[in-house]
Amino acid sequence: MSNVAILTDSNSGITQGEGMKNGISVLPMPFYFGDKLFYEEIDLSQKEFYKKLQKGGDITTSMPVVGNVMDRWDELLKDHDEVVYIPMSSGLSSSCETATMLADDYDGKVHVVNNQRISVTQKLSVYEARKLAEEGKSGAEIKKFLEDTKADSSIYIMVGTLEYLKRGGRLTPAVAAIGTLLKIKPVLQIQGEKLDSFAKARTVKQAKQIIIDALEKDMKERFKDESGENCIISVAHTENLEAAELFRDELKTKWPKHNIIIDPLSLSVSCHIGPGALAATVSVMHEGVELN
Repeated sequence: MSNVAILTDSNSGITQGEGMKNGISVLPMPFYFGDKLFYEEIDLSQKEFYKKLQKGGDITTSMPVVGNVMDRWDELLKDHDEVVYIPMSSGLSSSCETATMLADDYDGKVHVVNNQRISVTQKLSVYEARKLAEEGKSGAEIKKFLEDTKADSSIYIMVGTLEYLKRGGRLTPAVAAIGTLLKIKPVLQIQGEKLDSFAKARTVKQAKQIIIDALEKDMKERFKDESGENCIISVAHTENLEAAELFRDELKTKWPKHNIIIDPLSLSVSCHIGPGALAATVSVMHEGVELN
C-alpha cells in the first residue's frame, strides 16, 4: 500500500486510461448542455463536445458534485493513508475552494492543492506529485511543494474565433464584431489564477511570434534559465491538431533539444475560447519530471 494517493480532475488533460496506467485517479468534469448533464470522457468525448459546442445553445461548466468528490476520497483512503487532490485553478472555478472546506472534515488526511494551474501545466503538477509520493514524501510536503512552485509556469493562447469570448461576456458583441472584421487575433494568458488578455495580433504568424517571445522572456526573466534547458515546453489546442503539430515544429527550430508534447486544452477552457485555438506553455522542470 502506497502512503499517498494522487487525485486530480480531467482539466489536467489526464485521461481515465492514462490515470489508471500511471497510478493517478482522475475525477471527470461535469458539463451542462441545456439542462442535460455530461461527464468528460465518460459520456462526452472531445469530438462530441466540439460538435455540441458548434451547434450553439447553452453550455455551462460545473464543479464536480460534492458527493462524488467525497466518495472518491473515501474510496482512496481505504488503501492509502493520505490523499493529495490537485483540482483546476481556484481562479477559474470554485471547486478548489469547496474541496478545501470539505477536507477540513478529514483530520488532515486530504490535502487540497491550490497551485492555480490548468491543462498541461496542471498535468505536470500531478506527475510531480506522483514522483514525490513515490519518494515517500507526505501529503503535506507534496502540497507545500506544489503551492511554493505554482508560479513556475505560463500558458499563452491564440484564439481562433472571438465568438466564444463574446458568448461568455468577455467581449461585448460590438467589440467582437469589430475584432472579427479587422481579423484581430487576441493572445490570452494563464499565469496564476485567471484567463487574461495578453496581446493582440493581426495575423496568425504575428500571434505565434508574440507567444514565442513571451516563452523566451519567461525563461530568461522569471525562471532565470536563459537557454531553457531546465524548462518544459508544450503545445495545446482546441480541435486544431494539424496546426498544433506545425506550431510544435516551429518551436523545435528555436528549442531543438526539447521534447515538446501536444495535448488538447481542457474542455473547461475550451468553453470560453471555442475551437481553433493554439497554445504554448513553459514550466520549470522540477524533480526530474518530464511530460510524455
